[in-house]
Amino acid sequence: MLCQQSGPPGFRRDVPKTADYHVAVGRKPGMVAAMDTQRINLHLVSDATGETLNAIARATTVQFEHADIVYHRWSLIRTRFQLHRVLEGIEAEPGPVLSTLIDRALRAELDTTCRRLNVKVVNVLDPVINVLQESIGQKAEARPGRQYVLNADYFSRIDAMHYVLAHDDGQAQPGLAEADVVLVGVSRSSKTPTCFYLANRGIKAANVPLVPNLPAPPGLEEVRCPVIGLTLAPEALIDIRRHRLRLIGGRGEQAQDASGYIDEDAVKAELLWARRFCNSHGWPTIDVTRRSIEETAATVLQLMENWHDRQAKAASPGAAAAQSGG
Repeated sequence: MLCQQSGPPGFRRDVPKTADYHVAVGRKPGMVAAMDTQRINLHLVSDATGETLNAIARATTVQFEHADIVYHRWSLIRTRFQLHRVLEGIEAEPGPVLSTLIDRALRAELDTTCRRLNVKVVNVLDPVINVLQESIGQKAEARPGRQYVLNADYFSRIDAMHYVLAHDDGQAQPGLAEADVVLVGVSRSSKTPTCFYLANRGIKAANVPLVPNLPAPPGLEEVRCPVIGLTLAPEALIDIRRHRLRLIGGRGEQAQDASGYIDEDAVKAELLWARRFCNSHGWPTIDVTRRSIEETAATVLQLMENWHDRQAKAASPGAAAAQSGG
């Protein structure tokens, strides 16, 4: 994406940079503007998509309350010409620089310019690469963007995306046999977004809605993969459903309210039924009330690993001998 930011004379507008992103970390609505805040420019310089730096920035900046941060994201920086535009941007709006540049010549130029500007720069990959070089006994190759090659892992993620699309909300139930995991839960319990997040990890995740007074979908109880339930607090679920109905329109909200979709007692009964249904089948449940999609997906992966460990132990010769001896 090309930068659309104005700047001093000579500051080109064709910089390979994403749009600036301004964030007031920790500031709540209505917070007094006069509160003591520290505003900084934070430059994220990457020779690939910048996702690594985005994740690091999110994980670190949230630790500083009331910080006023303007993000400058510079991605796909692989030539000196592109880097020079980045350096002009850093000089125009000085601030700390986080970098994942691999090319040694580009890194040296970035470091030199930042020293001249008295701007701190952190090459965030260096500590990990150094540890791995010492442990493996091999020099790292300075080739940018290698994590995005079109290899088997890449096509596995694409495959998983197609699978999630085809098996969302109980669709294509015969295909459940191909799932790596099946998520179940009442309507609006974060099943779909969690499945898409898992698909980006190459996990084929199907999701099946649980509806009181209706039988379990065919094949669900016979799947040979982990089945995990998602649940949440009634108040949170009602808020989510009410927001969804507002997007649809007022009439939709009135109609669903009459059916118990957002009635407090009905929602509590629905969630209780779903939890008991999961317990009766031995399926673990995750309370997603205060979890982000990323945290929910991480817990799903842990439960999947536990499930496979149990399956492996049950299939081991020792387990079979113990059963026959008993």
